[in-house]
Amino acid sequence: MKIVIADASLIVHRPAFELGLAPGTAISWHRSWDDPGVLSALRDADVFVGPRLTKAMGAGANRLRLIHTAGAGFDGIEPEALNTEAVCANTFHHEGSIAEYVATVLVALRRDLIAQDAALRKGKWHSSVYRRGLPQPKTLRGAVVTFLGFGHIGAASWKLLQSFGAEGIAVTRTGSVAAKAHGLRGAGSNEDLLTALSDSDALVISTPLTPETAGIIGATQLDALGPEGLLVNVARGPVVQEKALYSALKHHRIAGAAIDVWYRYPGPGGVGKSSTLPFESLDNVIMTPHSSAVTEETFRGRSQEIIENINRLAAGQPVRNVEMTGPSCSAAEPAS
Repeated sequence: MKIVIADASLIVHRPAFELGLAPGTAISWHRSWDDPGVLSALRDADVFVGPRLTKAMGAGANRLRLIHTAGAGFDGIEPEALNTEAVCANTFHHEGSIAEYVATVLVALRRDLIAQDAALRKGKWHSSVYRRGLPQPKTLRGAVVTFLGFGHIGAASWKLLQSFGAEGIAVTRTGSVAAKAHGLRGAGSNEDLLTALSDSDALVISTPLTPETAGIIGATQLDALGPEGLLVNVARGPVVQEKALYSALKHHRIAGAAIDVWYRYPGPGGVGKSSTLPFESLDNVIMTPHSSAVTEETFRGRSQEIIENINRLAAGQPVRNVEMTGPSCSAAEPAS
């Protein structure tokens, strides 16, 4: 069996792959799906592991039986790239790392740590102890947090924030979350979002990007969150309207945001602006490069699950976490 792995995040776990796969398995390693050599390596490959598979890549890969992403998203896999025998599977293991990120940035924003750090670097003590008129920062105890999306990430984030004494509201597409069972203050569907935001101190976004959720957070929703409200986006950038978010932050219609997912992504070398708008000029935003899930813990778990799926394929057993099948390639509905 030949495996093509084209994901830089998995290279650090190369020893685990080489130990975990059956003897005689050949692995072709690449840092990116578009690296030179990937196309030729795919011609006789049985398995491709990577974030993108285009129709052109799949055209010469007639032996492919498994396409595996090293994450939950499979929007980079073009359905036309799968032959009639191929399946596409995904993996998670990121919810713990992202939940830790969500808690960290909410504490930082709620406690005004950005302003304190920036001021002290200039010799100014940004604290109510030393400067009259500054309010005392708030903890997360008693803060009401709305979760837009309550799948793996939302539930894990809520479990962690619950330990801080926060209160939670889950908003999902179907509104099927049982609030009492999760210890939530309330739950509802997307139609209840404005009401939830008007009662909230923070919004955590982890809903999948779909035609229904694209731009679901705009000026109206941000205004409902209010001038003391905080936003954390770990879903996809376009779930939040770009201009509306920038304007709300710039004019302090919301207090602050942590943005981990963006509107533009870099080219080779990891250099490039994250937006056409100057978010970097704002003093009330934490900007991170889609790194909330990028931890050793996340990719150790993902690597192990990918190894297990490849071994299942080799043994003729059903592959787990299948999201697409050829030739029709109809995707399974993402969890909300």
